[in-house]
Amino acid sequence: MNNQNLGALPRGSDVFPARLRVVELHPEIEHLAFLIGTWRGRGAGSYPTIESFEYLEEATFGHVGKPFLAYTQRTRHAVTDLPLHAEAGYIRPVGLAAVELILVQPSGIVEIHQGTVAATSLDLKSSMVLTTPTAKEATQVDRRISVDGDTLTYEVDMAAVGLPMQHHLAATLVRE
Repeated sequence: MNNQNLGALPRGSDVFPARLRVVELHPEIEHLAFLIGTWRGRGAGSYPTIESFEYLEEATFGHVGKPFLAYTQRTRHAVTDLPLHAEAGYIRPVGLAAVELILVQPSGIVEIHQGTVAATSLDLKSSMVLTTPTAKEATQVDRRISVDGDTLTYEVDMAAVGLPMQHHLAATLVRE
């Protein structure tokens, strides 16, 4: 077999042909379909070690036909429009009532959550928070996500930089 052209596409071909763009939802994640889509909106953040702020957010939950949801998120400052934060990860079902969330941030933080699914809500608690040697210390993160029709709300609590668990973020996003 000639490995020289592995991954090469014929001239004029699309990286994701039409047959790969729309895929059936895997049966193991049908109960998480309420999350799928691109969501945009506003949020507010606070923590004792930083100045409170408002932000604009875009979050996307998608799938490729496998038994997980892919997640990406990015925020911009509501006043200056400068980039603030980004994260990406995966939601993996554990039966119908539980999920795992694996999340990575370019700031050097990795969160691993275990959580529950109830109707159109997720309650996620970190079972592990890892940081690179240059990242700020974070020890625990809890996330609550709720969807009502085309409105997604969430709250994030965090224990970081030697402080106990407390409110950090809250946002309301609308599905596009």
